[in-house]
Amino acid sequence: MSDDLPDIPVRTVFLGDSITAAADWESWFPDRETVNQGVSGDTTDELLARFDDLVAAEPDVVALLVGTNDLGRRKSVEHLVRNIELLLVNLRRQRPGCRTLVQSIMPRSADFAAEIRDANRHLRQFAPSVGSQYLDLWPTLAGDGDAILPEYSEDDLHLTPAGYEAWLSELRPALLAVDGAPPMTGSIRVIRD
Repeated sequence: MSDDLPDIPVRTVFLGDSITAAADWESWFPDRETVNQGVSGDTTDELLARFDDLVAAEPDVVALLVGTNDLGRRKSVEHLVRNIELLLVNLRRQRPGCRTLVQSIMPRSADFAAEIRDANRHLRQFAPSVGSQYLDLWPTLAGDGDAILPEYSEDDLHLTPAGYEAWLSELRPALLAVDGAPPMTGSIRVIRD
């Protein structure tokens, strides 16, 4: 690589719901070209409906965090996991050079713990099949418990400033690892019954 070439910032799309939407990506990642595609209240269905916006942003990296609103609206774990899988498969088809980071659904109140853990287990297992990296946020945000730690959320869902700092402590090194990972090259074939 020539030293004469300018450093081109990695275009990173942060994709998700209100937790993503409320983040200050530009100041937190000044060396990246950031695009905030977080929308308050979004579910996986709504995220799929705006998939074309994601592709149009021409991301080099996508950091995905979604699913908690599906559970809040009583969608099944199977429903939200299939939607995320579909999004990742479609992204690989449309942007094969893109690298992706699938972030685990964050803990919230304890009554959601079993469903969140189940969904996260499926996402962790699926991510490598489409060349995605997986980031488990549960240990940092919930510790050994079944709910988000009280210092990280005042409503058992949205993050406090301390919650964002805890998230960033995991997200920053994860994005560096994603930058060093090979891109999702080539398309994958989905076998239909």
